[in-house]
Amino acid sequence: MLKRKVDVAIIGTGTAGMGAYREARKFTDSIALIEGGHYGTTCARVGCMPSKLLIAAAEAAHGAKHAGVFGLNVPTVETDGAAVMDRVKKERDRFVGFVVEDVDEFDDSHKVRGYARFLDAHRLQIDTGLEITADRIVIATGSRPFIPEVLEGAGKRLLINDDVFELEQLPQSVLVVGTGVIGLELGQALSRLNVDVTMLSRNESIGGIADDEIRQIAADTFQSEFDLILHADVLGAKETLNGVQVTYRTSGGVVHTVVVDYVLAATGRIPNTDKLGLENTGIDLDARGVPGFDHYTLQTSAPHIFIAGDATNDLPLLHEASDEGRIAGSNAGTFPAVEAGRRRAALGVVFSDPQIASVGKRAHELLPDTFITGKVSFHNQGRSRVMAKNHGMLKIYADKQSGILLGAEMFGPAAEHIGHLLAWAVQQSLTVNEILGMPFYHPVIEEGVRTAFRDAAEKLRQSESKEAPHAAA
Repeated sequence: MLKRKVDVAIIGTGTAGMGAYREARKFTDSIALIEGGHYGTTCARVGCMPSKLLIAAAEAAHGAKHAGVFGLNVPTVETDGAAVMDRVKKERDRFVGFVVEDVDEFDDSHKVRGYARFLDAHRLQIDTGLEITADRIVIATGSRPFIPEVLEGAGKRLLINDDVFELEQLPQSVLVVGTGVIGLELGQALSRLNVDVTMLSRNESIGGIADDEIRQIAADTFQSEFDLILHADVLGAKETLNGVQVTYRTSGGVVHTVVVDYVLAATGRIPNTDKLGLENTGIDLDARGVPGFDHYTLQTSAPHIFIAGDATNDLPLLHEASDEGRIAGSNAGTFPAVEAGRRRAALGVVFSDPQIASVGKRAHELLPDTFITGKVSFHNQGRSRVMAKNHGMLKIYADKQSGILLGAEMFGPAAEHIGHLLAWAVQQSLTVNEILGMPFYHPVIEEGVRTAFRDAAEKLRQSESKEAPHAAA
């Protein structure tokens, strides 16, 4: 058996693994960078980039179909499914190529091909027969789609997001199970590209929206565009000669059976930690077998073992994985001296239309009676109406005492951009009045943000006036 000793071993070469490698290499040249699958990040290969390519095509089709609101007549919009998917693949491969080029520039002597499994807290067995002993280890193994057992009967007609981007042609019909980020983005895009889409959610959840009022607006908006069914439980799926038959039950107890070309399982992702042999390390694991970790140092209960990226099952976002990879890699390189890494204000975006954004803390994460809420509807917001994008609502949350912006939630136009502005404000601990002192051009969608903050400022004044008599007494 071949054996190798290194200072740092990094398992996985996705966004987190690559970031960890770059940082660790600043402190040591004794590294093993282990990868059993393809080089190329989840984002580039099967995630954010190919999905946005599909969404871009869908937005173009949707805009042409609804040009009548501007007095423009577009008689027909024909979807060439093969051409759509051809562009998605070509551009996807281009993005993946950039990532692979980065990995190609890494020192070949550091790369180890194969799947790793812990023998103990310091030793890794690679399935090629190599045994690696490492002083410090970074787990950056990413995640994979979760497929409920009830959908397995769909057989070859069962898709996960990875499979969608390998289709040669767009199908005629798809049943989407799940209304999270993946389900909403892909389901709406397919619908706008003339695919007959039915989308099921086990509860009322839509795109992770926490606020009841905003979630209802989103539900009404999406239900006007495609068949969105909330509180539906899938009872079974069976592959047929030309498709898949799916049976599901709605909230009233009514059982429905549909036959579609494919079922898309958009039912979440699970971390790739279950086959690592973590039980051999002695580190603390939760009920799902995922290591607990320090949010700022990325250390597990074994101080020399770090975990980063989607493998943490915490924040499956590229910018978070990048940050965590850098923190874990740096601390693995300097161990036993470690430092708490700076974490950014929480920011999440769903690229549906309208878009969804969450920033910082949302209302349910804050203590009651400690914050005020400012809100704006985009129904009558000037620029939004000009563009016929006047749907949705923004709510911002500010500390009742200090007026500091704590977070926000939004369903509406340009949420990807407004979310960034608000995230920067949260990270800088800006107050409502400080934000109102910032420039707002006219006419822009961001004027809606100002309306929400004016609402918050008025509520802060009302709160202060109510407390003033008590203070005087």
